Amino acid sequence: MFAYEKLPGLPRERLLDAIEPVLRAHGLAGVEIVWRTDAQGRVLVLTLESAAAPEAGQAEPGPSEPGPSEPGHGVTLEVCSRVSRDLSTAFDVLELFDGNYRLEVGSPGLERRLYTVADYQRFRGKLAKLKLSSPVAGQSVITGTLAGVDAEGRVLLERDDAPRSEPKNRAESEPNQLPNVLEGAAASDTGAATATRAIAFEQIRSGQLVVDWREMGFSPQPRQRAGRRSAARGRQ
Repeated sequence: MFAYEKLPGLPRERLLDAIEPVLRAHGLAGVEIVWRTDAQGRVLVLTLESAAAPEAGQAEPGPSEPGPSEPGHGVTLEVCSRVSRDLSTAFDVLELFDGNYRLEVGSPGLERRLYTVADYQRFRGKLAKLKLSSPVAGQSVITGTLAGVDAEGRVLLERDDAPRSEPKNRAESEPNQLPNVLEGAAASDTGAATATRAIAFEQIRSGQLVVDWREMGFSPQPRQRAGRRSAARGRQ
């Protein structure tokens, strides 16, 4: 029901049995469920999203038109409030918690974590960051555009390499010294090569979506280096 669970000390089966019909009634699916203690006491945190899966051949929604393949699609503040109310009633009737606790219900946000092979297929076309259990081409953390999953269950990731005329570093200027991890490559009009890597799902330690500001219509501004003079002015 949930891709990620952390329920120490709770009756897991009874808890999930109480949650399942509520989510089904609201057309939602579970992403994460965590039982923890913070400065305010004990809290059960549920991260939910729409249970609707994108249909084959469905057009991808635009940046201002969230669809089933968008993280948090359909999980509004009003929906979270209704689900929280229904779950609280179910928990009280079944007496699942001993003492005071809080219930927090929300959506996964734009930087949703990716847990299953189905997640990587569902969010194809989205920018993602993967942390690997072992380096690929000398990199343990790679960022690129998800291109789905191949027939062997490997996650496909498209990356834009540096232009061949301007290698990023010495290693890229000597490609023969790198392991052959590219499934295919194509050169763009700008001279940069778009490479697709196939990564075994078992090799991915963690993955999450990354906000693509260009896709949202924002252009990154050059970072200005703060000098000592401006810092001194800030203290006046």
